Amino acid sequence: MTSQQQTAFVCMEGVGHKYDLSPNAPMAVQDINLNIHRHEFVAVVGPSGCGKSTLLRMVAGLLIPSHGSVSIFNNPVVEPRDDVGIVFQKANLLPWLNVKKNVLFPLKHKYGRYSKDDEKRADELLNMAGLSQFSEKMPDELSGGMQQRVGIVRALLLNPDILLMDEPFSALDALTREQIGFDLLKIWHEKPKTVLFITHSINEAVLLADRILVMSKRPGSVLDLIKVDLPRPRTSKTINDPKFVALTDTIRGHIYEPSVPA
Repeated sequence: MTSQQQTAFVCMEGVGHKYDLSPNAPMAVQDINLNIHRHEFVAVVGPSGCGKSTLLRMVAGLLIPSHGSVSIFNNPVVEPRDDVGIVFQKANLLPWLNVKKNVLFPLKHKYGRYSKDDEKRADELLNMAGLSQFSEKMPDELSGGMQQRVGIVRALLLNPDILLMDEPFSALDALTREQIGFDLLKIWHEKPKTVLFITHSINEAVLLADRILVMSKRPGSVLDLIKVDLPRPRTSKTINDPKFVALTDTIRGHIYEPSVPA
């Protein structure tokens, strides 16, 4: 990374949150410190219920932490921002709109209209995602993997600096999940973004990320922050790299045989 890329675009300092503010209520997450740099791909893994999605919602401005602070470009996050795109577990496409109009919907919703240039950008993104021939199709004519790719393209339409992804492939079968992971890497390479990616899949995290935040069981805290020292571009051969296997083993050890948080 260049020195410019080392700038912390997303910063979490002493972040903790409890959904119930009564004195004895348990924390959902606690003592989270993390800097995410420009165009860095950071994945978050951990046991179910450890607060992975809570972290993402705080970065998205959908949730204000009860302890500590979250900032983007040195500005506190207090509400959703236009420079942050979100991809959820389900594509949530509007069934009465075709693929292209679903991609353009954020502009229609925000401004009441979209231009010919916006349509051209939508076409370019759909082509990049391998969906140009499906632009006039309705959502129910697409496979689950295609629908998720449409959801990613929709999140990219406003050209956000930061892309938040909350287990976006969890509903897909294993083969489709692996393929769309490679599709995401291709899109990320062509249109670099700063990415925070939530997943339950250790293999997926290692395949996609530059660094991986490993969280403890609830209340979620940092067990480790692991650099993924694997060359890019990542391919199916990456999965057989001894370094890949060693990294997945290390993360499994943290999760299934947890020690004191780092």
